[in-house]
Amino acid sequence: MKIVAMIPARKGSKRLKNKNLSLISGKPLIYYSIKTAKESKIFSEIYINSDDEIYKKIAERYKVNFYKRPLKLGGSKIKSDDVVLDFIKKIKSDILVWVNPIAPLQTSQEISKIVNYFKKNNLNSLITSRENQVHFSYKKKPVNFSLRGKFEQTQNLFPLEEMVYSIMMWSTDSFIKSMSLKGNAIMHGKFDSYNVSKLSSLIVKKIEDVWIIESILNQRKKIKNKIKYDNIISSNNRNLKIK
Repeated sequence: MKIVAMIPARKGSKRLKNKNLSLISGKPLIYYSIKTAKESKIFSEIYINSDDEIYKKIAERYKVNFYKRPLKLGGSKIKSDDVVLDFIKKIKSDILVWVNPIAPLQTSQEISKIVNYFKKNNLNSLITSRENQVHFSYKKKPVNFSLRGKFEQTQNLFPLEEMVYSIMMWSTDSFIKSMSLKGNAIMHGKFDSYNVSKLSSLIVKKIEDVWIIESILNQRKKIKNKIKYDNIISSNNRNLKIK
């Protein structure tokens, strides 16, 4: 079975210009998705998919493949369905995995688990999500709580899922069929979502997100997976390892 990773890197970006090349801890943002895709050891091939030749240099630097999509598929209004279909038709695979470069804290272990989950459950399509158990409203109206009675504790609320797109995945044969029959395929056939960690759900869209990711990476190095507590707590319980 041929499983291919596709890392999309569109030239244009309205909210943060050239975000995939913005430096985080001295490395371009796109480096982290390349690194974790390689470390997952689950892909037959890894491609950067871009409408800009500059990413060919990035692909050469980090020793992955480069696919230049047609310029007509580089605009901000282009649908992901069309980008994926173009790639699938040119690069053969059984399963295509969209590894999002704007989720730099996603781990290689998590990528492997997601791909294996997809295969085990014979899915046609999958998107990662984050389960959130807080008070949600839509157009000022409560979704998972009531305005009547006392304020509901968050642990008693019905959790909702937020799509985070750190990974999207498809069976390529069924994707092509769905596009041919329905004109769309991102969520087609036997679809499921996969809840990822909080860190994996942190995605870069604005400059503030770059600062947040940079701070997390720097702080993680300093604390070495430990939380320190005030000395009012007994010395035996003062340092807690993060699992």
